[in-house]
Formats: sequence, C-alpha cells, structure tokens
Amino acid sequence: MPARRNNTGNQAGKVPDRTTEALGLMPPQDLDAEAAVLGALMIEKEAHFMVGDILRPEHFYSEKNGHIYEAIMALIAANEPTDSIAVANQLKLSGHLQDIGGKKYLSQLTDNIASTVGLEKHANIVKDKFLARELIRICAEVQTKAYSEEVNVSDLLQEAEMRTFEVSQNNIRQNTVAIGDVVRYAIERIEEAGGKDLTGIPSGFTKLDNITNGWQPGTLNIIAARPAMGKTAFALSMAKNMAVDHQKRIAFFSLEMSTLELVNRLLSNVCEIAGENIKKGNLEPWQWEQMGSRSVELCRAQLYIDDTPNISISELSTKARRLKAERDIDCIMIDYLQMLNAAGMQYGSREQEVGLISRHLKGLAKELQIPVIALAQLNRGVEGRTGDDKRPQLSDLRESGSIEQDADIVLMIHRPEYYHITQDAAGNDLRGVAQIIIAKNRSGAVDDVNLIFKKEYVKFVNPSNTAADNEFGASWGAQSAPPLPATGQDAFVPPAANTDEPF
Repeated sequence: MPARRNNTGNQAGKVPDRTTEALGLMPPQDLDAEAAVLGALMIEKEAHFMVGDILRPEHFYSEKNGHIYEAIMALIAANEPTDSIAVANQLKLSGHLQDIGGKKYLSQLTDNIASTVGLEKHANIVKDKFLARELIRICAEVQTKAYSEEVNVSDLLQEAEMRTFEVSQNNIRQNTVAIGDVVRYAIERIEEAGGKDLTGIPSGFTKLDNITNGWQPGTLNIIAARPAMGKTAFALSMAKNMAVDHQKRIAFFSLEMSTLELVNRLLSNVCEIAGENIKKGNLEPWQWEQMGSRSVELCRAQLYIDDTPNISISELSTKARRLKAERDIDCIMIDYLQMLNAAGMQYGSREQEVGLISRHLKGLAKELQIPVIALAQLNRGVEGRTGDDKRPQLSDLRESGSIEQDADIVLMIHRPEYYHITQDAAGNDLRGVAQIIIAKNRSGAVDDVNLIFKKEYVKFVNPSNTAADNEFGASWGAQSAPPLPATGQDAFVPPAANTDEPF
C-alpha cells in the first residue's frame, strides 16, 4: 500500500524516516486537491468521466479520502447516485464510515464545492503527488539495500531501473483521438510510401518480404524453432542482408554466443568459406583473397553486437534506448528470448516471467518505433509427433502462450531433411530446403516460404529459379556480389577497436 496518513496521523507503508520527517520534510501531498476531487464527484455523478482514468483509491495521501473515493467508484459501477447520503451508506456497508469521520466529514467535502470547474487539474495534482511519494519510497528502499554488505550492486541497479520505469509507465495516459486525425495521418503515410515495394525493413528474402511487407516499426516479431534448425543462422543472414545490402542500423543482442563466434559465422556467410576452415584458420590463398575483398562491406556495416550473458530485460531496454538515441538504430534482434531474465520484476513462475518479458519487448518496440525480432525456442512436442508430421505449430512455443499473444508475426523454421524427410508429397526434393512457416501475421496472410540452407556456410538464401541448381541446395540462390579488388592474404586486416562504440 502506498504511503499515506490515516486519521490518527500514523502512516501506512511509511517511507523510511531518513528521507522524510528526519530531514524535516513531509511526503508530497495536497489535501485540498483531494477534498476538491471528492466534493465534485459527490455533487455531480457524471464528473467521474473526467477523472476515472486518472485516479485510483491508493493515489490519495489521506487514507480516509482513499476510502471515500473507493466508495464513490463502487456506486458509479453499480449505476447508483453518488451524493453524500449514498456514499455514507456505501461506507457503512464496507465498514469504513467511522474511519473517515462519519457523515460530518462528507458534508464538509460537499459544502466547500460549488462546481466541477478545475476537477481534472485537481485530479492530476493528486496523481502527481502520489507519483512523487512512490519515487521517494522506491529510492528509500534502494538506499537501504545499498547499505547492505551482501547486496549485488548490478541486481540492485536493475531493480531500481525497473521499478522507476514502472512508475513512469503508470503516469502514461493514452488519450482518445478522433478518427479524422488518424485518417489524415494514415493518408500521409500512404503518400510517403509512394509506391515503394516495401514499407518496412527488408529481410532480404524476397517471398517473405512480399508477404510481410518488411519488418514494420513498433512490432514484436518471433522466429521460433527447435535446436539445430538454424535460428541463429537465419537471424544472422537477415542481419547481414539488412545491414550490408540495405544499409540499416541493427542492434544484435546475443545471449548464447560470443561476439567472436557470431562474427566468424558472419564471415563464413559473407565470404562463403566453410565455418570449420575459418575456425581452424585453414584457408587457401584464394580464400584469403575472397575474405579480404568480401569482408570490407561487413566491416563498414552498422551492426552493433552485445554478447552480455544473463542480461535482464531492463538492462537490454536501457542499452536499446541508448543505441536509438546515439545511433538511431532501425531494428533490434535478440538471440534468444527465453534466455532473458526479468530481474527487478515480480512474477510467480517461469511462464509468468517469460510473459512479462514478451510484453516488455512489445512495449519497447512501440516506444522506440522500430521492429524487435526475437528468437525463441520451441518445446519437444515436434519430436513427439509420429511419422512425417514434424512441422512446428504455435502451440509448440516454449514456456508461454503470451509470446504468441504479444507477437505481431511468428515465423517458424522447419528443415525436413533434419528428420530424414527428403521428399514432399509431390516428390519434390527437400534436401537443403528450409521451410519458413508464417504461423501468425497480424497484418497479412499466413503462408510457407521455401529458402535454401547452405549448411557449410551457415547461411540462408533465396532459391533460384533454375532446376539445375537444385542439388542439395548447394548453389540455389547464390547472390554473391562481384568481389572487390583483393591483394592476397594481407588484404584482410581486422578493424581497429573503437573505444567510442557502445559494445
């Protein structure tokens, strides 16, 4: 219960003394504004339309005022009158009439109010004072914990950030807008599109982009699969397409692999050199030349990688906001969602924790107005199915149905060859084929998109149109750009570290 005084002057949920009375300070309050709000509500029932979405009973500093407001809201919900007599009867039923000072106090509230003029202003004053008290309470609790020798400072910082963020979120009031304003805005957006093929950020996969219209700002997008299906390879292929081919600024949060591992995969992807050869440094002279030429554009790409392990959703959000402010990033990619934790948030189970994380990611996407793409693990239900039916379903999303609910788009990766399925019902060769299943698309169609997975390069590419290329997918969709001038092994020089980079 938030800090406020009761009739005897004692405080419920009292703020620690060193931040209030001990410093000669009283918690923020405005009892006159509270009285004005209650008096206006009792003289005019319809006045609640102005304050019903602003105030809650706990926002009142005076506990008796909180009880009165709660009684008024109960009467309004029951479509009953809210005059002082009705409120007194409601308080009597709840057992709080004597606590608030009886009918005499209710009469005093209405005697001093002639109209509802200024009601909304008074309600906002009450709300602001409550928020100030909440900040004092949170800071006091954090300060007390900070004195402890056993405290983990990193965890405490995350808790402080999350709790203050929740206070700021509680202060957001979404106003209703007229349809005409929205129509005009929508028409402006249509004009800005100007006949462009895509309105969102291209993934680089033609058929997928035709269906989704690109990754849209303010959306949460989930890419889900079982282990070994190539979630990270698919995300890195998209990151390369977006950052190198379309010059977009991408933030990639890797909770599973180190930055070096990711970059080695990207080099294999871009340079089309087997990952094992890169890992062992076993390259032929022509491969060194190819790496030197093709890695130039990768070095120039605005792709920011963070491999902080065990990162919390609050820490990730802080970094994302900083990147948006400093680098104006166009997209966030996370590998993967279930490895995030919700430090500083209250939850009762892992399923609830994952639900909180997915909702927070959705809120982050809307706040920054950029797409958030998060990888997710599927449960073992896929392997449990008999026969050739190994296609994943939305119900296979691991640990939380909230992921499906919060996501705007859910893609699932299925490689039949992994399950020793080499032909489909029509006899088509499925070796090297990856099916991208659009299982949910809030703004468009659901469908399947076939890509080619080049396992040796850990790379997804568009299929080509020629049947001659369909041998294990080895050369399907090869889209390598003409090589840049190369000067041999010495041409590949790792870029110097930039201390100004955030990661």
